[in-house]
Amino acid sequence: MTTAKSALALRPITRALLSVSDKTGLLPFAKSLAGHGIELLSTGGTAKALREAGLAVRDVSEVTGFPEIMDGRVKTLHPAIHGGLLGVRGNAAHQKAQADNNIRHIDLLVVNLYPFEETVARRASEGDTIENIDVGGPAMIRAAAKNHDGVTVVVEPADYALVMEELAQLGGATTLATRRMLAAKAFARTSSYDAAIAAWFQSQLGDALPERIIIAGTRQMSLRYGENPHQNATLYRSNDGRTGLLDARQVQGKELSYNNINDSDAALECVSEFPAASPACVIVKHANPCGVSVAGTLADAYAKALACDPVSAFGGIIALNQPLDAATAASISAIFTEVILAPGASEEALSIIAAKKNLRLLLLPQMPDAKARSHFAKTIAGGLLVQSRDATGLEEIAMTVVSKRAPSAQELADLRFAWLVAKHVKSNAIVFAKDGATVGIGAGQMSRIDSTRIAVSKSMDAARHAGGDTPLVRGAVLASDAFFPFADGIEAAADAGATAIIQPGGSIKDDEVIKAADARGLAMIFTGQRHFRH
Repeated sequence: MTTAKSALALRPITRALLSVSDKTGLLPFAKSLAGHGIELLSTGGTAKALREAGLAVRDVSEVTGFPEIMDGRVKTLHPAIHGGLLGVRGNAAHQKAQADNNIRHIDLLVVNLYPFEETVARRASEGDTIENIDVGGPAMIRAAAKNHDGVTVVVEPADYALVMEELAQLGGATTLATRRMLAAKAFARTSSYDAAIAAWFQSQLGDALPERIIIAGTRQMSLRYGENPHQNATLYRSNDGRTGLLDARQVQGKELSYNNINDSDAALECVSEFPAASPACVIVKHANPCGVSVAGTLADAYAKALACDPVSAFGGIIALNQPLDAATAASISAIFTEVILAPGASEEALSIIAAKKNLRLLLLPQMPDAKARSHFAKTIAGGLLVQSRDATGLEEIAMTVVSKRAPSAQELADLRFAWLVAKHVKSNAIVFAKDGATVGIGAGQMSRIDSTRIAVSKSMDAARHAGGDTPLVRGAVLASDAFFPFADGIEAAADAGATAIIQPGGSIKDDEVIKAADARGLAMIFTGQRHFRH
């Protein structure tokens, strides 16, 4: 008859090997093990810490009969250790091999790896980085995790409490369910560790898109749901090294949702295009900017961004490139906003925002680097599409005037501004701008002419909202993320009141497009580079 306890597949722990670089929580855990009469084996600094705490500990070198050599590179790679981890309980052949070679079981392995990721993050030398590639640790972890039917493996200090609780409840034993869960975590840890090492080597070789790509992440928070309530979602931290939303401190407000995070990232990426010396504000709704501005003050930048599309801005995400001040906070508080992101905030601004308890305020230690050369992936059925970020700014393009009329100084400034914004608008993208602010945005349409019409229509709505009847696009410039395939887009822009256009060029009908611009007196610049964003 199967008892309840045997159904749990309990495995008593009599012998444990502890070898950790992160000693957080180590001593209380080790003392708990010793309290159950568990023999402690250890190495190097871990053994020293245990002895200094008054615990009896046996050196691994005493078990193997072989000293640590080569500056500690070789210490646990020995049959006395791996046989103790891999020997299958109840397997007669394994038991005989262990008895013949004087190998005893190791029931619990506690290992966390050399801090390779941290070493890379602090830009250590190549030699230091390579020395922080752990070999023995991953080998032991994989051995213990493979043999989880009989061995408990712990790779994170956060799991010490779970093991201590189970040992206390079950008289020094663990359940199969716990061992299996810990084994899964162990394999995930060694996989992500290897991914970080592979990524470092590839970066040293300049191999941005290698034959094999490994994408790893560490869970930061489980989300209530995904884009829709029936979808599951979790936020993971990657190892690309860029500062961003995951580094922000949430000062107040409800838990971020999947859509909040996606839209906040879009807002941060756009606002980071503008230097901190120029106050900038980006308002995003459903991953598209609905208002962007640079101005003399942050409050003015917000006001001009809001004026572009005040209807869409309701319930939007606001990103600022300067610390939030009181005047801007007061203006933002006047309408419903989901999230504010900024590199800091004044005490007065914090007090103003505190009155809106559901408003999420996130403060960043620094803005994302718009020029960072990293990669991102998009899943398809059975595969991944991987590409470099569109990190091209204004400095990397050759702006060529192709029209008879060259743009004025103000037009040129607005064209440059609109071009940066167009990078962050879903294709097909059309951006009208005037005096350092967007005045009409058309996004995500199947034809460029439709995006133009939508941008114009929104500018008319914004004008009416402000009590006027002249579309905001009158006298503005226009940026297009890709070339105009026909002259109709140029004619529609001119009819709306645009005075200058910036676009990649490259259409087989460029001559017709240029003629249409000249016929309407428009200045036009070709960049030779497009900014599709799907």
